Amino acid sequence: MADHVDLVLEQWHAQRPDLDVSPMAVVGRLTRLSRLVDGELQRTFAGHGLDRASFDVLATLRRSAPPHRLTPTGLMRASMVTSGAVTQRLDRLEARGLVTRTPSEHDGRGVVVGLTGEGLALVDRVLPDHLATEERLLGGLTGEERAALAGALATVLESLGDTRD
Repeated sequence: MADHVDLVLEQWHAQRPDLDVSPMAVVGRLTRLSRLVDGELQRTFAGHGLDRASFDVLATLRRSAPPHRLTPTGLMRASMVTSGAVTQRLDRLEARGLVTRTPSEHDGRGVVVGLTGEGLALVDRVLPDHLATEERLLGGLTGEERAALAGALATVLESLGDTRD
């Protein structure tokens, strides 16, 4: 069975047989897969009144040790959201009563972000649906294939400097 990327590769091979277009086989599929995955995840989050970045902020706080509090900088480092997006999301999440920002006990100028009871309950409701969506998206792979793919992707990310800090 062939996918759209196979068609693109065939076309490039016919038009530019002098070039090695094999990187497109991986990058093209990652790009298409990313769009498909993002769309499915957005639908899951929207069903709970969230977007992906807001869920990521809530989930990052939830997976931190109780009392589920982080500085904005710590939140940015531990999440998959940029600094500008963190501030914007915090404003929205705070307005909804899902997070609080309180003055830091250690830094008079700093704040600490924490989950409210409502925020904790929401992320705990969303997480099972999120995992079910991811499970469905990966349903075509065996456990061994998932592990191999996760390992290969980790290797690429590490080679590009995306490592634990």
